[in-house]
Amino acid sequence: MAATLRPRGMLAAAALIVALFAGGVLVASAADSDRAHARPSATRPVLAVSNNWDGTVDLVDPYRFKRLKRINIVPDRAERMAEIETSPDRLGFFLAIRQQIGEGHDQLADDAFTSRDGRFLYVSRPSFADVVAINMRSGRIVWRTPVEGYRADHMAISANGRRLLVSASTANVVEEIATATGRVIGSFPSGDSPHENNFSRDGKRIYHASIGRVYTPTDDPSQEASKGDLRFEIVNARTLKIIKQLDMGEELRKAGYPDMSSAVRPMTFSPDERYLYFQVSFFHGFVEYDLKRYRVTRVAQLPESEEAQQLTRQDYILDSAHHGIAMNKRGTKLCVAGTMDDYAAIVSRKTFRYKIIPVGDRPYWSTRSADGRYCYLSVAGDDRVAVISYKLRKEVASIPVGDHPQRLRTGVVRRDFLR
Repeated sequence: MAATLRPRGMLAAAALIVALFAGGVLVASAADSDRAHARPSATRPVLAVSNNWDGTVDLVDPYRFKRLKRINIVPDRAERMAEIETSPDRLGFFLAIRQQIGEGHDQLADDAFTSRDGRFLYVSRPSFADVVAINMRSGRIVWRTPVEGYRADHMAISANGRRLLVSASTANVVEEIATATGRVIGSFPSGDSPHENNFSRDGKRIYHASIGRVYTPTDDPSQEASKGDLRFEIVNARTLKIIKQLDMGEELRKAGYPDMSSAVRPMTFSPDERYLYFQVSFFHGFVEYDLKRYRVTRVAQLPESEEAQQLTRQDYILDSAHHGIAMNKRGTKLCVAGTMDDYAAIVSRKTFRYKIIPVGDRPYWSTRSADGRYCYLSVAGDDRVAVISYKLRKEVASIPVGDHPQRLRTGVVRRDFLR
């Protein structure tokens, strides 16, 4: 007798068919999901290079070491100059900045960060005393915020990309700007010529330093008081209240290092942020400072080149002997920009032993790559970026950039903005 399919069996078969079909849909959906996750991100990493005398920012591929795009960050130059030329006080400072700090050049692009979504570039423009947000696709200014006083300098950006710190050099304050609107939402006091800013990794603290009047000829140690109020500050990032204020020259004297400047220049931190490594004016090397016990623990003396030994302090560029320091991701090596010595130094954090790498005229900033493998150095006098391998302790690439590169910052840009 031929087998017959009873209703219950029919229902079971139908359920099996539905299950198989549904399973197919689920499998297809999973595959589609995998394919979606495999699609390239909307953004790609870049290195933003501020070309100070050019008034441009180069976006560089951090893997192929090639320029991807150049952005004019002074599209409003004629308008700004018209404002400056009709204001006697602003014109006086503008010309003083050109001659004393810019070495006869206008300072147009000091520091630049990209937004987290890769759409905007935030740039401090010293000679125009402002910060601008620029759409990286169109090159148009989205917002412009004048800072207090007559000059804008170094910046820092919060981890979430919502807050920007900028040093207002002549007003002796650091201003906080909301990146969404360009509105100034807070400030805290500094010493003379506020300079370097860094957020702590957890975003709770700000590390800030002022460098004083680096453009004066009173460079002998006995005349440091003429440089003004030189401070290192630890600031509550939420309230912008100063938690601690230090005179690093005094800290060095207590540790047995007299006649060293109090002007803290670039700085970097150990991975746990227990130790601070910073440079000071006129010194060929750097200082290790314990941020838990608040004391100098070690000082690294790096060699002076034969050319540097022939110079007087008055010959140093804005009091900088060395200007640029970065640490690899593991916290085992430091990369130092030997500004007046024309070299990079890769230094063991444990022993302070070093490898000297000649890089050319006036290396002036160093930044760690996002993956921690490389140190990028702006070689300002040669208009290039030197790429140094921490592991190999040698230069592995050279990137031509614009006139007088300064700050280097890792960031992202939308891929479709590069087409």
